[in-house]
Amino acid sequence: MTETPEKAMTKKRRKLGLTTTILIALVLGIVCGVIFHYLIPAGTVRDDVFVDGVFYIVGQGFIRLMQMLVVPLVFCSIICGAASIGDTKTLGTVGVKTLIFYICTTAIAVGVALGVGNLISPGKGVDMSSIVVSDTSTLDTASAASELSIADTLLNIIPKNPIQSLANGDMLPVIFFALFVGIIIALLGRKAETVHSFFEQFNDIMMKMTSIVMLVAPIGVFCLLSRTFANIGFDAFLPMVKYMLGVLLALALQCLVVYMILLSVFAHVNPFTFLKKFVSVMAFAFSTATSNATIPLNIETLDKKMGVDRRISSFTIPLGATINMDGTAIMQGVAVVFTAQLFGVDLGPVEYATVIATATLASIGTAGVPSVGLITLSMVFNSVGLPLEGIALIMGIDRILDMTRTAVNITGDAVCTMVVAKQEGRVNKAVFDDPDAGKTLEEMRAAS
Repeated sequence: MTETPEKAMTKKRRKLGLTTTILIALVLGIVCGVIFHYLIPAGTVRDDVFVDGVFYIVGQGFIRLMQMLVVPLVFCSIICGAASIGDTKTLGTVGVKTLIFYICTTAIAVGVALGVGNLISPGKGVDMSSIVVSDTSTLDTASAASELSIADTLLNIIPKNPIQSLANGDMLPVIFFALFVGIIIALLGRKAETVHSFFEQFNDIMMKMTSIVMLVAPIGVFCLLSRTFANIGFDAFLPMVKYMLGVLLALALQCLVVYMILLSVFAHVNPFTFLKKFVSVMAFAFSTATSNATIPLNIETLDKKMGVDRRISSFTIPLGATINMDGTAIMQGVAVVFTAQLFGVDLGPVEYATVIATATLASIGTAGVPSVGLITLSMVFNSVGLPLEGIALIMGIDRILDMTRTAVNITGDAVCTMVVAKQEGRVNKAVFDDPDAGKTLEEMRAAS
């Protein structure tokens, strides 16, 4: 029997998106956990069957699914990102400047995030180490990591055996080797087409696997948060709010202070004019939460409204959508401080340097699609031995933050493009200064 249009519309309205279901799972998980904590007396049913039974098994099962994705996803993504540099036939001055700019701004972003995180201290006041950590090896790893010198940490980036590093999930050596492979593929060009295609196709497989795993995220979030709140009640709510405010503050500082200073100093353009002309792209990125979908609009805006040569933006913007994820790096930096404080893990200068290096390199392998930063976040946690259970508290509110950090990601791409293009003499200043540049006739009439 053929469905009537009314029934089809009803089905469409009833179908909830992943974002909505995760947010619903967040609320239901908190409510369920609070009910278990305050209204249901302790006993076999509450503690053994639900809290340490169903909630624990399902929640930890979801965590393991995420762990399963980390190494192959990051390895293939970084290879594809590095190899794509050769696709534009540009590995000269523009390419070097762009790469240096992206790496430096991402490192600055992580530094800002760590500073804001330590200033706000979102995870202090709640000790969760005895609640959700069943495997203390992660805490032992953190203690062992603190004993390593900076020299040893830097040397450990170079793998003795890349296959062993892949098997053990040692992410810094994995990233180093993946970058090396990607650059070699780019240099060989057509000679390595088959290998390049293999990694691109395998990367597509991993991205599809990620999207499938994310379908069960609402169930995982519900169980993880139910168990957390069943054990500690409302004590976990304030740290979540403080974490969210910390990320938003760090994002604002990166976008409205760091980027604007870079535009003024290196591009010698008015940052307020830039923001006014770029706000529509930021709004689009915020609504879609994906850097990749914003690439055409970003290039078009830089060309029509700011006078940037397309030969520059057509290289820097797609590359930035692959390897420049300042907003994602900021989330990871604040999340590290948040989780370390929650679980009582002391991080020293070596650990913070490791976080900056790992988050900066991880941004190269972070695909421009919604919420994939949560997958690579587990890699950053692994680098300093933090418990992955801390991601459970972050996941529920991550989509809201994901939309904001995507806007920051694509703004960083545009700022880099403007700086590089200006230094190469590829910006039409008259177009940039013209308030009506790029506007349609209808837009100009509406403005008047």
